[in-house]
Order: sequence, then structure tokens, then C-alpha cells
Amino acid sequence: MPPINKLRTHSVVPHGSALVRLRIALTVFFALDGFVFAGWVVRIPAIKEQTNASASALGLALLGVSAGAVVTMMLTGRLCRRYGSHPVTVVCAVLLSLSVTLPPLTHSVLALGTVLLLFGAAYGGINVAFNSAAVDLVRALDRPVMPTFHAAFSLGGMIGAGLGGLVAGSLSPTRHLLGLGLVGLFVTALAGPPLLRLRPPAPKTAAGTGPAHTGASRPTPRTRGLVIVFGLIALCTAYGEGALADWGALHLQQDLGSSAGAAAAGYSCFALAMTVGRLTGTTLLERLGRTRTVVAGGSVAAAGMLLGSLAPALWAALLGYAVTGLGLANLFPIAVERAGALAGPSGVAIASTLGYGGMLLGPPAIGFMADWFTLPTALTSVAALAGVAALIGLGTRRATDDH
Repeated sequence: MPPINKLRTHSVVPHGSALVRLRIALTVFFALDGFVFAGWVVRIPAIKEQTNASASALGLALLGVSAGAVVTMMLTGRLCRRYGSHPVTVVCAVLLSLSVTLPPLTHSVLALGTVLLLFGAAYGGINVAFNSAAVDLVRALDRPVMPTFHAAFSLGGMIGAGLGGLVAGSLSPTRHLLGLGLVGLFVTALAGPPLLRLRPPAPKTAAGTGPAHTGASRPTPRTRGLVIVFGLIALCTAYGEGALADWGALHLQQDLGSSAGAAAAGYSCFALAMTVGRLTGTTLLERLGRTRTVVAGGSVAAAGMLLGSLAPALWAALLGYAVTGLGLANLFPIAVERAGALAGPSGVAIASTLGYGGMLLGPPAIGFMADWFTLPTALTSVAALAGVAALIGLGTRRATDDH
């Protein structure tokens, strides 16, 4: 890795307008990640048909994304500590752009699962890397801007899914995902140089012009415990996202008798509300602080999901989904930012891994509970975990509001 070390040696610490350019570059990478991942997701049905996979076989292949992401997240934390989060972000963006073009080239479940391991590794790696870079920038700006980066991810995902839906009938998966890869490489070529030229910035309160302290020293047992606690907040949040993505529409159609179009609008309401919540997250954090934002967000999400899962009318359920999205919007960004502030890239890796685990846990857990009880009852578990996140935020209020 000599080129990376050379870049870091001759880079400069950003100040003033350079921080603005750095913020823009990171925002672009967050949006690119959401755009590419959503573009892949909308082509899964076509890839299933191409590989002649059964539902269960496809499920096993898709575990490749999860396995690759989870394994790589912890490794990426170490790479960021050694080489810097900026070079790792750029490298992972290139790998993500290249690997998203591979699934249409496969014609068996085994081959699909293998290439999805690589795609998942790139996806998990870039998530840890740019979140670590964002933590450094948040400390330098001394403003709680972390939700704006995650809003960019949500917006990128909405654009990627919408565009993918539009071209699905006219473009083959091969051409569509090749186009995604080319877009990814082009965007990386534009947004990568600012990251590679600049070191992670120092906090406003730090003396000198050296890189920020982001937990590079060996964390204490108390610090590790707090990082895990913040990771649990991320898990509770991501559980709800995964559950609503996979089961929200089915509940509206199966239990409330809605049309397929109205059922699809359910997740759109949730995703749009989450995006809006993240766009306004900085203002909310500046006014309420982290503790009250976490407690209020978890409480609002719990109330919204109780309405969304138990309401007898479609309009009320849609309102509940939207309220849930608003409540959950800023919990994950706060959890990752606090974990990174406490333990640097390793903290981001731990919180991200736990959060991603929650997203994986949600859909199958809802499925089992729906078999044992009913789907509406199963969906109330989202409300329960949102309430748990609020309680955790209250219990860790001193660490949560630590600047």
C-alpha cells in the first residue's frame, strides 16, 4: 500500500472552505452507496429468474451480501486505523462499483453467492470507512451534522430504486448494473481526490493542526462497553428498517386488504419520512441534544409502529409508518457517531456490525413471530425495540451528550 501512505504523508489538514469541500465529497459517497445498493436490489427478481433459483436458494445466495459485509466491517475498522478512512473509502467505492456489475454474469446460485460475497464486502467496507471519516468531520465542525450524511444515503437509495424501476422493462440486468458500475467509477473519480488530498480534520477544540483524536488509543473496558451499547441502539433501529422493508407492504395487503399499489406506498411513506427526519436532524440535535433526540425518537417510533401495526384502517397504518420513519431517522446516525467518537474506526465498525445484524435479524424474526402469532402482533416488536432504544439513550445520557 505505498501509494496510500504517500498520499497521507503529503496531505494537508483541512480548514475553512476545505472542510466544506470535504463535507460535499463525503455526502456524495454516502449518496452513491445508497444509489448503487438500491439499484442492485430492484434487479434481484430478474437475477433470480436468470439463475433459476428457488426462493430458498436465492435466500442463501443473498446471505453472501450479509456475510461479506459483517466480516469486512471489523477488518475495515483496522484498515482505517492503519491507512486512514479517506483512502479506504475510495478503494471500497471502486470495489463496490466493480462488484455490482458481476451478479448478471452468473448463471448458478453458487456463482451468485460467491460474487455477492465480494459485493457485500465492498458494501460493508465503505459503510465503515465513510462513517469513520464523517465522525472526524463532525468533531472538526463541532456541529451534529451526521444525520445529513445518512439523509444523502436515503436519497441516493430512493433515486436508485426509482430509476431502477423505470429502466427495468427496457434494460437487461447486465446493462443496468454495468451502467451503475460506470456511474460509480465516474463519481468516485470526481469525489475521490478531495478525500485523498486531505487528512481527517482536527476538532475545533484541539490544539495544533494535527489529525483529530478519534479513539486511536486502546479503548478502556468502559469505552468498549459504551460502544456496544450504542451499537445496540443501532441494532434496534436497523431491526425496524429491515422489518418494514420486507413485511410492511404484506401487512397492508394481507391484513388490511389494500391494493398492491397502496401496499407499496407503505414503505415509501416510511422511507420518505426517514429522509425528511434526517435532513432536519442537525437542527433537531442542536435544539434538543443527543439524549433527548434519542429518547424522543425512540418513543415516537414506538408509538408510530403501534399505530402502523394495529390500526384497522389503511390511512392510519400509512400514518403510523410515516411516524415510525420520523422517529427512527436519527437514531442510527447518533449511535454510529457516538461510537466513533469513543473508539474511532473500530467503534464505527462495532456499531455498524451490530446495526447491520439488526437489519438481518428483523425480517426472519418477524416471519417466525407471524407464524406463531399474527403478522400485526409480530410487527409490534419493532415498537418494542424502538422503546428499548429510547431507554438505552436515557440510561447513557452522560455519554450520549458528551462533546
